[in-house]
Amino acid sequence: MLRARIGLVVLASVLLAIAVPVVAAYRGVSTLVAEQLDRSLADRADTVLTALDLGRAPTARPDTVEQLLDPDGTARPLTPGAAALPVSERAREVARAGRGAHQEDTELAGTPYGVLTRARPDGRGAVMVGQTYAGAEAVDDAFLRRITWTSAAAAAGSALLSWLVLGRILRPVRRLAHTAEHITTTRDLATPLPAAGRDEVGRLTRAFESMVGALRRSREQQQRLVQDASHELRTPLTSVRGCAELLQRARGRLAPEDEEQILATLVTETVALDELVGELVELATDQWTAEDPEPVDLPTVAGDSARRFRRRTGREITVTAEGPVPVLARPRALQRCVDNLVGNAVKFSPDGTPVEIRVTGARLAVRDHGPGIAPADRRAVFERFYRAVGTQSTPGSGLGLAIVHDLVAADHGSVFATAAPSGGAEVGFHLPEAPRNG
Repeated sequence: MLRARIGLVVLASVLLAIAVPVVAAYRGVSTLVAEQLDRSLADRADTVLTALDLGRAPTARPDTVEQLLDPDGTARPLTPGAAALPVSERAREVARAGRGAHQEDTELAGTPYGVLTRARPDGRGAVMVGQTYAGAEAVDDAFLRRITWTSAAAAAGSALLSWLVLGRILRPVRRLAHTAEHITTTRDLATPLPAAGRDEVGRLTRAFESMVGALRRSREQQQRLVQDASHELRTPLTSVRGCAELLQRARGRLAPEDEEQILATLVTETVALDELVGELVELATDQWTAEDPEPVDLPTVAGDSARRFRRRTGREITVTAEGPVPVLARPRALQRCVDNLVGNAVKFSPDGTPVEIRVTGARLAVRDHGPGIAPADRRAVFERFYRAVGTQSTPGSGLGLAIVHDLVAADHGSVFATAAPSGGAEVGFHLPEAPRNG
């Protein structure tokens, strides 16, 4: 569960964020208490030495034990009824030398004490002051308990707050996931998506909405393609079926010239069907999607296409270039575009008239000398199966320019169709220029 996983990560981060300052604070307090004990021992030793110099006994304190240590190592208690402090060898050295000081930790009746041995100013031994650590340990333990409970409460509060906040943050993700599951189950791409905010979840929602929109448009295009294809296929299939049925009924009784005409019709319609099916497959599969765009020289592509069509049709096809620049496109897809444009121009040009290919920068135009394209049809000619008025009898599938449009659009280019200055049509495309090295 995503919420639980994120919650664990947040909780671990909170615990780490709490643990580091807690440990640092505890160590700081412990150090502070120890320093305070050291200062207290030093102050008590100063007080005892001052009282002894004045010939008075120091005022007794319940948390301290004092005793004199003679140069020979003999200990004499200054606190009536108090237990004697253990005397270490280092303490005896201070008493014998009559100078310096020594501090150590010891136990008295099972209670930890801090002991400071300091030489007397007159050099006659030393004074030993012991102070119990019980109060300091109580403060230390109380601080540890309080900070532990406070940290635990802070961690629990952070965990609860994180759980609630994560639930609120992930709520749009759950709604989006529920909508995606609904779309997967019902295949209804028109299902509205949750409202998108301005955060990362909103970006995810908008990206998902764009993807669903692309899928919806793709499905609509496929459905329209199937509907248009079924309509376009019906005409040549009806003609083929009619010719076949006529031959079947006649069974050799037709005149040779009639039989020849029917067979020619069959061949023509079969060729048209073959071209139509091939272009339908091309549109449906987009066989050039695996190509990567790369810099392509437009005059070279135009020259290759012109040579092929010269051999195939015997038509005069010229190529001119003015300041050509490399374009960024898929090579095979671009060659298909130019071939379709040249084939379309050859189809609509009267016999004996040339077809002209002109490259200007990143623009390629193919000009014919045919009837031209009416202004109202100049955008529609790139739609699938569109036939302008007066061209219905011209052979072709009506898909050539639609393929050009789709391939050029996939390479972030644009198509155009205009009237040539001295008659005929000029059809072509613009493509992005290839980036220049350096």
